Formats: sequence, C-alpha cells, structure tokens
Amino acid sequence: MSINNPKILAPAGDKNSFLAAIAAGADAIYCGLKIFSARMEAQNFSIEELTNLAKLAKSRHIDVYIAFNSIIKESEQEKVFKILSKLCRFVDFDALIVQDLAMLNLAKRAGFKKEFHLSTLGNCTFPSALKTSKQLGFKRVVLPREFTIDEMKRMAQNTPEDIELEVFIHGALCYSISGRCYWSSWFGGKSSLRGRCVQPCRRMYSQKDHKKRHFSCMDFSADVLVKVLKQIPQITTWKIEGRKKGPHYVYYTVKAYKLLRDDPKKKKEALLYLDYAMGREFTHYNLLSQRIRNPLDHSSETGSGLFAGRIKNPAAPYFITREELFPSDLLRIGFEDDQFHTIQRVTRAVPKKGKFYLGKHSKFKIKKGASVYIIDRRGQELATVIKALDDELSGMEKALIRPVENKYKVSCFRKAIKSNNKIKELTLLRGKLRQKYAISETGVWISSQGYSAPPSARNWLWLDPVLFPDEEKICSEYIAKAIKKGAKNFVLNAFWQISLFKNPTQLNIWAGPFCNITNSMTVNLLKPYGFSGAIVSPELDQETFCSLPKTCDLPLGIVIYGNWPLGVSRIISEDLKTNQAFTSPKGETAWISKHNKNYFIFPNWYLDITSKKETLQTAGFSLFITIHETIPRGIKIKNRPGLWNWNLKLL
Repeated sequence: MSINNPKILAPAGDKNSFLAAIAAGADAIYCGLKIFSARMEAQNFSIEELTNLAKLAKSRHIDVYIAFNSIIKESEQEKVFKILSKLCRFVDFDALIVQDLAMLNLAKRAGFKKEFHLSTLGNCTFPSALKTSKQLGFKRVVLPREFTIDEMKRMAQNTPEDIELEVFIHGALCYSISGRCYWSSWFGGKSSLRGRCVQPCRRMYSQKDHKKRHFSCMDFSADVLVKVLKQIPQITTWKIEGRKKGPHYVYYTVKAYKLLRDDPKKKKEALLYLDYAMGREFTHYNLLSQRIRNPLDHSSETGSGLFAGRIKNPAAPYFITREELFPSDLLRIGFEDDQFHTIQRVTRAVPKKGKFYLGKHSKFKIKKGASVYIIDRRGQELATVIKALDDELSGMEKALIRPVENKYKVSCFRKAIKSNNKIKELTLLRGKLRQKYAISETGVWISSQGYSAPPSARNWLWLDPVLFPDEEKICSEYIAKAIKKGAKNFVLNAFWQISLFKNPTQLNIWAGPFCNITNSMTVNLLKPYGFSGAIVSPELDQETFCSLPKTCDLPLGIVIYGNWPLGVSRIISEDLKTNQAFTSPKGETAWISKHNKNYFIFPNWYLDITSKKETLQTAGFSLFITIHETIPRGIKIKNRPGLWNWNLKLL
C-alpha cells in the first residue's frame, strides 16, 4: 500500500467484530488474547480461535496485529513466554503491539520475527524519543490521542527511516493521558495498565454541590479532517478504537473511513455511516491546533452507545425511542455504576418515537430518567455478510493446537546479584526548596516554575511523566545547563527521556516510578542505555515488590510515602476549579492541581507503605522516596491506610 494511502486498522474484541472488520474491507485488524491485553473486558480470543480467523484475514490480504499491551509482573514472565511460543507457532500474524519493554526480549526468545509496534500506553510523546524506539527494535509507534495535528507533524519531521507512525482517528477518549492513569488501580486494584480499568472517570462527582460526570469525555472523531492526516507520509496507519464495541460499530466506522480516504467526495455518505455506528457524540478534540475542543464541555450523554431515550414510569418502565429499533438490537439501561444497570435485547421492531417497554429483569428498581443506549445492532446487510464469513470459517479444518516445549529457563533471563548498595532516602518536592530538607537527599521537579528550578550537583532532578513535542527543546536545554553546573542525578519518568542526554553513562540516571516498571527483564534492559537504577511502579503488590531486587542488574528504588496522582491529564472540565475538593460517589475526596501544562488529580490520602520499609530493605531496595505536593487550603488529608495494592493481587 502506498505510504500516502494509510492503512485502516480496525478493532476486534470478539469473533463477529473480527468478521465485520473483514467484511468492511479493513486493511488490518488488531485484537487481543484473553489475558495480557489492555482491553481485558472485551471478550477477546483464544489461540485456537485466532488461528483460523487469521487465516481468513490473510486470504483477503488483511494484516493481523496482536495487542499484548499489558504490563507484566515478575511472576508472569514464564507464562507470557509460553503463550508467545504457542502464538508464534500456530497463528500467522504480522505484529505485536506492546507497552512493557520486557515483551521485546520475551517475544524474540519465543521465536517472534515480525514487527513490534509501541502502544500508545508506552507514552512516546516527543520527537527524539522516536530514535530511541527504533534502537530498541520498534517498527511503528502509536501516537497519543491527545496530540494536535501540529504535534503530529513535529513527530513526523523527526521520524527516523524505517519507523512508521500510527494515529487514532475514531473512538473513545480517556480522561487521563495514555499510560498515566492509576485511578482504577487506586480504587480497588484493577489496573488500567493491565486492561482492567473500571472507568471511575465516567462516574458522577461533586464539587460544591455541582454534581456531574466531570471527567467523562465525548468520543473522538477525525471524520473529514483525515484529509489533513493523509498529507503526512510518515503516518501510515489510521487506527479505530473500540475493542469493546460490537460488530455494527466496527463495520460502519471502517466503511466510513474507507470512503473518506478513497473517495472524499462521498463525505456525506461517510458521515451518515459514522452517525449510524452508535458511538457517543463526537469531537475533534485537539486535532486542529487553532480550534481546540474540550471533550468534557458537553451537555450530551456520555455513556457508550447511541442515546435512545430516558426511562419513564419506573413501576412499569418504558421509554420513547429517539431512534428506530430493530429486532436483535442490544440496549443498555443506565450507566455501569448504576445499581439497576442492565442489558436487554429488542425482540420486535419499534418505530422512531414509539414506546418500548422493558422487561423486569433487574432486582433493583430502575430510576426515572435513566438513560437508554443502543449498543449493538444486527441490520440485515451486516447479518448477511457476517453469516457468509462465519460459514467460510466453519468450513475450515479445525485448528489443532498442541502443547509447545517449555524452553523457558530462569537462568537465561536472570542475573541475580547481591545488593551492597548504600541505603538512601530521597524527598521529592515541587517548586522552591524548603530549608527543612536542606541536609537530606532532595528531588525537584524541573518543570515547576517554567523550568527555573535551580539545578545543583546535590539535587535529584525529576523530569515530568509527560513531555510533549513543544517542551522537548526547553527540557533538553535545561538538562544541558544543569549538567554544566555540576548536576549528575536525574530521574526520568519515561524510558524515552534518555534520548535527551548525550553521555548518560557519565551521570546517575534512574528510571522513575512513572515508567511503570513491574519486572526484572525491563529493569535489566535499562542498563545498556545508561541507566544507573530504577524506581519501580508503586501500584504493585507485596509479592511482586519483594521478588524484584534479587533478579535485577540495577539497584532499585520505591515510593514509600506521599502524594501519588490518580491520573495526569491535558484537560479539565470548565465546571471544576483547581485546588478545590471534589467528591466521588463513595465519598472519596480529591483535587486537581495544574503543573506545567498538565492537570494532576490527587486523592486526599497518602500512599503510605512506610511500615513495610524494613521488609523492602531486606528484599534489596536501596532508595526510598517520599513525594510532597502542596496541599491546597481547605483540603483535609484523610487518615486512612495508603497501602494501595500491597495486600492485593494486582489485577
């Protein structure tokens, strides 16, 4: 395919969605396994299912990408290796989409010889990072959904040869920047970085009696603006989000963007397809730099699906439908955080403005005014093409998946070392240094006060967890100036930030906690690139924390106390004030602070595993970090356990 004619990459979360993508003429399909996928609430696939589905796609010259984009815990490396070995042997696929760098080594040892694509969760967000991604072996980088067209162009202008860019053109938006959301994990151990997000950002929150879904975004749609993306040759792939969506959505979004790519004169027809695809209300978000649209500024319903009406008369609930209903349509009543939330299938046709009576399946009384959404539809056209493909699939010889020899040897991957590192404690501050910390090891966020924090040979200089293209130059210049003044200690909060240093091996550079490091294989990959140590992800459980130091080639650090964000975002609702408390449906309180150009959401209780310090020290950790943020006036810090996932099995 010509580089100026981008591939359309379709999502598939189940068999029928996969077949819908084939039927619509997608150029590539991405899907995940039933484990280690960043969309674990999709139905996903077994290797047996994928074997023949991939064959069917290949018969139509459609590429297949496997999303293996979960972070991997230390205890899971052997399991991942076995799955990859079986996947490489029995499924004909073209690329692995990954965020955890351990996957590079594991996949190669399992026999994978095709392309690695860096997931948007990998947070490759500034131009020089692309060079490092190429050095690691990535063929394609998926850019953040938060980018403007100008930021995409900046990335494209600095894209090395043999690297492609992939951009999202349609689908749901997360409130937090990809790879920088810990909200679901904080609220119960279900990590978004492991595909388990329970979407707390979609819930109701209150600030000074103003109750609203303040963090629930509209969907993103590039629609007619894809003509601008088509002018950037480095962007070789247009990606549609939606592995939790049904076949109807997949079929009509693919058809729409094929028209917009191949026959722009038919844009009206394409836009009708998008309206028919049953997504939320759309926005162009940040795509046009001169016309930014905040996806939080809306009065529309933001539940997934096409809004169809509101419940009347809860005693015998019905709604007057805004859309024509067809037999086999799927309806979702209420939001997922409503007690009465339920799914119901339509059994008879109902005309627009007709009444549809709900069955009484829920044990909870349905609330008057509750929203109803159409979440999937089986129109005759789609049903016919899916059936034909399903018949062809059924006619294939059943895939026989045999066990593969387990060649995973612990000694092949691990180089256990004794920790003789001196124990250090570090206090991380924002803004001016406080006198009380003058004699201890001190860390400073360098972006605070516009990159004006005074560097010194003594301070640990911390880079932001997100660095966007227009910040790269100022950050790089600050680093160079700091090194000239004798600064040697740096903490990087994305692996790619190593590209900002000319001679990293001459410095004391640590991978920071926002690098989301959860296994020794990732740690051991850092050393050749000039890292001196690594601060592991604070969302881990006790077992994983304590198993890491003895298998790592670098000294390890850990955040044991302080303010850890629920998420980092580029946007804020116009109805919310920064530095003021807001409250969740279950009474948790948090606030938003703006730092540099991003918004940090902090809960009103501390991460606190200080009582486990002796255990961690015995395990081999040598750097213990305390993070201090300025607590806004009026925010009361709650005295509650801050163990996070220590006593849980991180899901």
